[in-house]
Formats: sequence, structure tokens, C-alpha cells
Amino acid sequence: MKYELGRCLLEERLQEAGIPLERLALELRVRRERLDDFIDNKRVMSLKFAISIADTLQCEVRSLYELTPSDEHR
Repeated sequence: MKYELGRCLLEERLQEAGIPLERLALELRVRRERLDDFIDNKRVMSLKFAISIADTLQCEVRSLYELTPSDEHR
């Protein structure tokens, strides 16, 4: 099944994990602005980066975005 990425759910996952955005940025060695861009849907995470975030927050990679089944059939 093919999916479309919806809204980024990073902010919600951070709240659930009780981790401030600044701490995640420090742990991943990235600027906070990069994470803000994901939250504001200005950028889409690479799979490699999403795996790092999910590992740090102890959540599933799929839970970082709203996923909508695509109407496209192959």
C-alpha cells in the first residue's frame, strides 16, 4: 500500500516523551531550527534522520508523521 505524508507529529512525540526540543537538537547534534522546520512542515525528514529521532524518543518511525493511504493503485 502506498501512503502520503501528512502533518509532522514530532511536537506531539516530544511531549509524550517529556523531552524538550532543545535537548533533542543537542542529542542529534543539529540546530533547533532544523527540527522547527520539520514541525512546521517546511522540510521532510530523511529516513535516516527519522530513525535517529525515533530511536532517541523511543517511538516508531511511522508515528512521526500522519500517514494517509494514497488513492493511487499499481
